[in-house]
Amino acid sequence: MTDDPRVRLTIEDGVAELWMCDEAGNNSFSRVFVDELLARLAELSRDGEAKVCVVRGLPELFSAGGDQGVLLDLAEGRIAPYDLELTRNLIELPIPTIAAIEGHAVGGGLIFGLACDMVVLARESRYGTNFMDLGFTPGMGTTGLLQFAVGHYLASEMMYGCQYFKGSHFEQRGNINYVVERAKVLARARKLAARFTDKPRFAIELLKRQLALPRRLAFEQARTVESMMHQVCFGSPETSARIRENYNPGRGGSNTD
Repeated sequence: MTDDPRVRLTIEDGVAELWMCDEAGNNSFSRVFVDELLARLAELSRDGEAKVCVVRGLPELFSAGGDQGVLLDLAEGRIAPYDLELTRNLIELPIPTIAAIEGHAVGGGLIFGLACDMVVLARESRYGTNFMDLGFTPGMGTTGLLQFAVGHYLASEMMYGCQYFKGSHFEQRGNINYVVERAKVLARARKLAARFTDKPRFAIELLKRQLALPRRLAFEQARTVESMMHQVCFGSPETSARIRENYNPGRGGSNTD
């Protein structure tokens, strides 16, 4: 790890916390940030003591999603289209995960949180998938995973329209575990995690494999089609123009309900 890591991992009394804390980079998925995040996920997957993991971001911003530089490199042909392995690695952790999404979460940043086994949102924060505003179809398994969290029809609205919804919008919709005030999100996630620590690790692992299976299959199916769609989208000259014009660092946007 670096002296000033972008991603921190702590493990105490059976509870791991994976903290995305790259304030300067808005927790966006740059190649350097992704390398650190994958390294921490690999470290956690090897640990035999943790029984649950809380995944958290910054208080006002969980993650801004894809880094603009990486997206432009893709659109302008400097690198080949690829799928980040973040979603799969998170789903395949041997222990359950709880997303404490205190701040705004956009695009792939939101989907990374929704890939967790349980989710806590903030009523005041805004959540959306902005892929189509940037000129390309959703990635990171969004087309399969978003429906698990919010249902088919609302997921379609979010993907087509790129509208940001406040967390309060999901209180009576979808399958989110808790929607609370932003200041209470992390505490609620930690309280939920504490309920797991007296359970046997081997039983936790077995149950995780079973309960995560539908989302793992949905991710794999979505990823195959999404990769094909990205090859088409990133081949269009319109895409790079949209990325330059519409990229937002993830502070919630103006297209909000």
